[in-house]
Amino acid sequence: MKNILGLLLFFNSFISFSQDSVWYGRSKGPIPFLEYGIGDDRLGGAKMGYIDSNILFKIVDSFKTDYKVQLSKYHTAYIAKESILLIGKKTADRPIPHNAHLSSSIKVYGDANFDYVAIHLDEHLPYRSYQLIEPSRIAVDIFGVTSNTNWITQLKTAKEIKNTWYEQVEDDVLRVFIELKHPQHWGYNMAYDTIGNKLIVCVKRQPTVLDIRKLKIAIDAGHGGDNIGASGITSNVLEKNYTLMIAKQLQTVLKKAGVKQIFMTRLKDTSLTMPERIAMLKNYNPDFLVSIHLNSASSDTVQGTSTYYRYIGFRPLSVAILNRMLSLGLKEYGNVGNFNFALSGPTEYPNALVEVAFLSNLKDEKKIVNPKFQKAVADKIYLGIMDWLKQTKR
Repeated sequence: MKNILGLLLFFNSFISFSQDSVWYGRSKGPIPFLEYGIGDDRLGGAKMGYIDSNILFKIVDSFKTDYKVQLSKYHTAYIAKESILLIGKKTADRPIPHNAHLSSSIKVYGDANFDYVAIHLDEHLPYRSYQLIEPSRIAVDIFGVTSNTNWITQLKTAKEIKNTWYEQVEDDVLRVFIELKHPQHWGYNMAYDTIGNKLIVCVKRQPTVLDIRKLKIAIDAGHGGDNIGASGITSNVLEKNYTLMIAKQLQTVLKKAGVKQIFMTRLKDTSLTMPERIAMLKNYNPDFLVSIHLNSASSDTVQGTSTYYRYIGFRPLSVAILNRMLSLGLKEYGNVGNFNFALSGPTEYPNALVEVAFLSNLKDEKKIVNPKFQKAVADKIYLGIMDWLKQTKR
């Protein structure tokens, strides 16, 4: 068996596709993800979302380092070849219909810490999720599934989930809606259980008391070590050094405010990959994350401050911080959504990335290297967090 798997991996980049046969594979690795298409930029292609390992995929084409996979009749996606373990091919005389798989019961319940939605399926099938607001909901699309769900059991042990229902939006796409009690999204994760085919959505509850002193806060100082980030106009002004200075200032401000649980992704000039940072943060499970960066542009006239988010349910934190940052006299560069940055990708906790100012602009650079300005930035981020907590409805 090991020899067969080894051969499949060896020929991973050489398999051929035709109308007579298709290949199948399963996702593997710590953080596999799907992309919408073959587009690319410095942050990578637009991500459909992170997925679990051991998910079954029908592979229909190959493009450079990616496989094109058929999710359902009308939906395709791309996944890195290194994230797929080939398991063989199926011939056209015995095709698998897109809607051959069925859902069964759905159960909503809670334990001492989280709420859960368990969706019973007959295979580990691909999915995507997204956040909706007003009212706040999580929507989960499961591909290749036709409903055979005739009951949804909802227990009172669920504290944050208000309601759960589904729609068969296409013949082979099942959409499950999870409505939340609070307007603010506090995060969730999705994975299949280890002994069956249940897709489990784990939903974080809003903290009982929105007191910053009782919250777990994560701070990420961008770049570090071999990854220097942007360079300033002045020699020896490196982004990695000044993001760490500002992050430490924010840590100090939070400690003075009485926050006891603060996680720093780095406290010195060390190299950390994005997967390593994501793993650290998921293990810590913060109530929210603030990531500190410094911007750069090809034109030295571009300047200003900006904040970034990926998911609409996490936007309020980034807006609140930007509003406070603008009181420093910086120009507005904007609040940017759908940001395809690695640390903006996890759905487990609200997160905001702050691009303090532009190192490529002389006026902004002079502010960045000033210790008083660094302290002022930390103060404004703290005040933005406080504004966000105050406006979050109980």
